[in-house]
Amino acid sequence: MAFSRAFLDELEARNPIEDVVGHYVSLKPRGSNLFGLCPFHGEKTASFSVAPDKGIYYCFGCHKGGNVFNFMMEIEGLTYPDAVRALAKRVGMEVPEDEQYQSRYRHQERLWALSKEAARFFRAQLFSPAGAQGLAYAQQRGMPKATLTTFGVGFAPNAWSALTDAMRKKGYTDQELIDSGLVSEKGGRIFDRFRNRLMFPIIDVRGNVIGFGGRVMDDSTPKYLNSPETEIFNKRKNLFGLNLAKKSKLGYLILVEGYMDAVSLHQYGFDCAVASLGTSLTEEHAALLSRYTEQVILIYDGDTAGQRATKRAIPMLEKVGLQVKVLQMKGAKDPDEFLKKFGADRFKLLLEGASNRVEYQLNAIARKYDIREDDQRVKFIQECALLISALPSSVQQEVYGNRVAEVGGISFEAMKMEIAKANKNRIRREKKLQEKKDLAPVQAVQPKSRTIRYDDVKSAMAEEGVIGQGLREPALFDLCGDLRASDFSSSLLGRVYEQLRACQSRGLRVELSSLEGFELDEMSHIAGILQRQSGPVNEQAMKDYIATIRAEAQKRGVHTEDDLLALRNKLKESKGYKV
Repeated sequence: MAFSRAFLDELEARNPIEDVVGHYVSLKPRGSNLFGLCPFHGEKTASFSVAPDKGIYYCFGCHKGGNVFNFMMEIEGLTYPDAVRALAKRVGMEVPEDEQYQSRYRHQERLWALSKEAARFFRAQLFSPAGAQGLAYAQQRGMPKATLTTFGVGFAPNAWSALTDAMRKKGYTDQELIDSGLVSEKGGRIFDRFRNRLMFPIIDVRGNVIGFGGRVMDDSTPKYLNSPETEIFNKRKNLFGLNLAKKSKLGYLILVEGYMDAVSLHQYGFDCAVASLGTSLTEEHAALLSRYTEQVILIYDGDTAGQRATKRAIPMLEKVGLQVKVLQMKGAKDPDEFLKKFGADRFKLLLEGASNRVEYQLNAIARKYDIREDDQRVKFIQECALLISALPSSVQQEVYGNRVAEVGGISFEAMKMEIAKANKNRIRREKKLQEKKDLAPVQAVQPKSRTIRYDDVKSAMAEEGVIGQGLREPALFDLCGDLRASDFSSSLLGRVYEQLRACQSRGLRVELSSLEGFELDEMSHIAGILQRQSGPVNEQAMKDYIATIRAEAQKRGVHTEDDLLALRNKLKESKGYKV
């Protein structure tokens, strides 16, 4: 549905972009803008900017950008109407709706409510006769009632329709049950997805129940069953226990593999533990963690799969600016077992002695080679030198270089030479990549989005200039005369120009939020155009841009009204008509 311009203007005024973005990103002033680490991609150096005076955000790394509505769409995965409703809810404004309104947001609210009711149902079952086996298992695993309450642990009865029947009585439809992932469907009939399982509700950072993980009570498979992907649950973007861990005062987050490890850590006083949801760590997980901490301690299983997962996770976490430490345990296969065998004090000592990622990676390299063999010792030293050469600090390079030299039985001078050689090779590779980029200037000015291309780069640069100047000073659009959207080589920029020009001619606000009907990647591109504009507005520059667009349009065979009139007169003359 369409929202009135007056309503959107008021909504945008009540939701300053720096306040909305600041809820998700730690922003620091730099000049007239605010900067922080981008929530949409991993980075160590803040390239995500917010311009309060322009009402936009833009990332110079991943090139996402737009206004406050676009930010809500991107960060929460909402449609435009639902982003409007979310912002209205944030400031207590009532959204004008029509009677036919059936939006995704309303549907999401129903699914959140249904999931919450399901969690209550499972919780009640745990303390009923039907949940005796589940309660006995929880007690056997050392979970007191306080822990069960903290995590909202429940039990799914060993029945085909216990939850389905209970939710139907509360007014939820079969389609809503299917959409929530709580039931499965076969032959036109639905039945409970979770049966005879200890249930762990998955709660997002806003406190919404979005899914469940269930641990089976018998030998059935799978041992752990998670909710499927739904409209409200995406396992790549959520972490079990983060709703609790984000409040921790310990100053770091512990990342483990399983629910029970996270629960045990909280129970023993380490209230900063989170677990991935049956999937490997993703870039989205790393970005999510970076919003709540600066340091992550990885505790994955010591088997081959766990070590492979650790090796994969380290660069992903460092990419978003997190300091990474790795804890390795002896005498227990996971944190849950270690805590039960040795207690919290021993675990605390382990945490204090957790190796940083460089130590961990050097140890991992050492395990690959038998340094008693000369050829393997050379390979060990060379691989370590490659790792050390990438360290940003000369002090780090010297400390770890000395350590490797000692283990490898060579002098530190020889190690320094090997590190310098590895560093020179890396710089050479990077230089070649940069030269390749420099030799492709046309490609460099192409839009970063793969869905947007410029066929006529010269005209498109001028078209960007017209839009950027006009957004900053709408009165400059008066210089455009009969310049039309069809004169633009880029259909996207032509649409933008057409809408902005229409707003200006009607005396409406000319800004990013005036644009309607554009996709997120298109809005990001438009925000980038505005963000790249700097210095005072320039009337002569606007005229030059317009002249370039006209000249390029003529080359492409696009004719103005004057051109068409002249052509008509020429045809008449050639046929002997009087003009």
